[in-house]
Amino acid sequence: MNSPKFVYVTYIETTPEKLWSALTQGKFTQQYWFDTVIETNWTPGSALKFKRGNDLIVSGKVSESKPYTRLSYTWKHEKDGQFQNEKPSQVSFELEQMGENVKLTVLHDDFAPDSKVFGMISNGWPMVLASLKSLLETGHALSTAKPAGGQSPGEKTTAQVRGAA
Repeated sequence: MNSPKFVYVTYIETTPEKLWSALTQGKFTQQYWFDTVIETNWTPGSALKFKRGNDLIVSGKVSESKPYTRLSYTWKHEKDGQFQNEKPSQVSFELEQMGENVKLTVLHDDFAPDSKVFGMISNGWPMVLASLKSLLETGHALSTAKPAGGQSPGEKTTAQVRGAA
């Protein structure tokens, strides 16, 4: 059985510098990633944390950091116990200037063949990346209003993966 991969390509009317800041600075991620703050110094090998309030959502290690062109880190979902036994996966961002736009390619791979995290991120990344694009192009991220049932977007996706939604 093959390991699943998630690939997403979008074009954003921005500069590589602005997109890099949005991907690497917690004050930006908090705006478009549904109140999630990224914390790291971006040195390869350094620890990485995604936090929402005091909750640790994702942990990892920086694999590669080449400003304005390539960013990569490991991803271990920490918030939900059902994911505790899954090995860390890998997230990579490639930024390529294309005229007045930047082509952003996101690759999330290195999953176990039966990964539950893969199902969750397959729904989560399009929402996060649409919100990022909106923030950079219009100055406004997508609404962070909680869906019916009081769950955050990521929690709803987790429930859907479990078959509860």
